[in-house]
Amino acid sequence: MSNTLVSLISMGALGVVFSIGLAIASKQFHVESDPLIDNIEAVLPGINCGACGFAGCRAFAEGVAAKKAPTNGCPVGGAEVAAKVAEVLGQQATETRRKVAQVLCKGGFSEAPRRANYQGPADCRIVHLTQNGDKGCSYGCLGCGTCVEACRFDAMRMNENGLPEIIEDNCTACNACVEACPRDIIVLVEERQGVHIRCRSLAKGKETRSVCSVGCIACRRCEKECPVDAITVNDNLARIDYDLCINCRKCVAVCPMNTIDEQDGKPIIKKRRAS
Repeated sequence: MSNTLVSLISMGALGVVFSIGLAIASKQFHVESDPLIDNIEAVLPGINCGACGFAGCRAFAEGVAAKKAPTNGCPVGGAEVAAKVAEVLGQQATETRRKVAQVLCKGGFSEAPRRANYQGPADCRIVHLTQNGDKGCSYGCLGCGTCVEACRFDAMRMNENGLPEIIEDNCTACNACVEACPRDIIVLVEERQGVHIRCRSLAKGKETRSVCSVGCIACRRCEKECPVDAITVNDNLARIDYDLCINCRKCVAVCPMNTIDEQDGKPIIKKRRAS
């Protein structure tokens, strides 16, 4: 018998042995799938972005089935997916308010000049770690577009002034841009909110003025003007409590630095005051 024939027979025999072994193992270690989890997963977007706080859509489905995650916990799917998940569970859909990303910095090339000429990888995370960036303001947007690159839904673009812009119609609140920003400039906010303090600087007013023409100087005019106590000034920075803000825009009118802006088309909101 030739060596070639012996080899073929040997390989064939090994193939049979391995096939039997795999068949036995598949039965031995088979895990029954939970139909409820399967049905929940089937109505999810399936992009496994992790914005829900779980490792992926399957993990989120398991969380919902175990009552460890809310039916409206998928920001990408929004109200439509929340309704489908609730239907799978035989529940009434929970109200879901759509969220979008907001960039809390107005200091672009024109307003916040650079203090150095950085030459290296165009990645905000790397620039931030390189002597805290090349921008005069150590809290402002670095302008490399790392957040734009992280967005998988074409919901962001860089403008000519070196700042990222949000295309709200495309935003799914997946949180990718928030995680990509090393300076915590991007936040997720309810879509209906139209008044934003676009500054994150904790520097004192004099220092802020020296590095940015639109930075918050903590003058407290907005805080005093707000009729619903939605604005507070701490650590040299005014902040909006979006749970209280009603889009009245009174703070916009009194801000001497033009730090606070309003978005067209966002309505006045009726909200309960916090007790």
